[in-house]
Amino acid sequence: MGETLISKSTLQKAVQSFGLPRLIIAGFLLSLFITAPFVGSNFFTQLSNTINRFGWNAVLVLAMVPMVHSGCGLNFGLPLGIISGLLGATLSIEMGFTGFASFVMAVVFCTPFALVLGLGYGWLLNKIKGGEMMIATYVGFSSVSFMCMMWLLLPYKSPTMIWGYAGKGLRTTISLEGFYSGVLSNFLAIRTPHMLIPTGAILFFALLAFGMWAFLHTKTGTAMTAVGSNATFARAAGINVDKIRILSVGMSTWLGAVGILVYQQGFGWMQLYMAPFNMALPAVSAILIGGATVNKASIINVVLGTFLFQGIVTMTPTVINNLMMVITGQGLDISEVIRVIASNGMILYALTRKSEVTR
Repeated sequence: MGETLISKSTLQKAVQSFGLPRLIIAGFLLSLFITAPFVGSNFFTQLSNTINRFGWNAVLVLAMVPMVHSGCGLNFGLPLGIISGLLGATLSIEMGFTGFASFVMAVVFCTPFALVLGLGYGWLLNKIKGGEMMIATYVGFSSVSFMCMMWLLLPYKSPTMIWGYAGKGLRTTISLEGFYSGVLSNFLAIRTPHMLIPTGAILFFALLAFGMWAFLHTKTGTAMTAVGSNATFARAAGINVDKIRILSVGMSTWLGAVGILVYQQGFGWMQLYMAPFNMALPAVSAILIGGATVNKASIINVVLGTFLFQGIVTMTPTVINNLMMVITGQGLDISEVIRVIASNGMILYALTRKSEVTR
């Protein structure tokens, strides 16, 4: 009897530590993997798709960590970083760099844009403390709309990117074939008949994640965590709170810029104009689903949240659509409807969990 009570208590503590909502989501994802072979979906193909999307999206989710640690909240202004990355990418192509060099130069070119926009954004957030996430949404949306005009007006000349009939203005979608398409995903990639593991993209994320973990354990990183935990105490300890907050926003914006480059190389093209408009929501949702709160986030939250979110978004349309076909016997293609319901449902769920206390 005593052993049963102990085991129940241990199980309850384990569930509480992991989080019941995350346990339910993980269980649902596991059920999709189990169901997949029985409805005509190859298990290894679906697992490969999930891992690939994890590798492409993880850096964008990692961009949330610095701002959360400094108390600036979740970075709904991520489009500023994405726009910086797009500027770096287009400049790299414009100047004729190809292959891995085009990716490296895209990172180099996007860095000054990310730092200037990030530091300016951080200065703005310092002026409206307490309403960061609301203002961030407007900053992100307005910057995307502003760049819709700039993509038409900036003097790009590369025939790969401009509209052929007009001779100016960038196309909505630009192929990265011959530039940096797959430069990370194909590096040391593990290939089987049904699987492709993007080893390079995962290693690149691991390098940035380790760098973030190491930074948070430095004197400046500890000060950043202190500012997010209790700004009054941090100020009394001699920490320049405003400077630390601006630094965190700059780091987050730069990671967003690099993150969109990793995302693009995985898919093989870049999208301009309104494409970055809602890209902050999946990243915010992923880290919240991983167990982060508005003032606490870890690398584990990034890894777990990205895998769960991308796994659900990837698996649900295919498996549920095939299941419906098996049940009804009709060739109904409702995968896009299911994808929209699953992705937006996950976002809605995550945003209602922002105040949840985690381990």
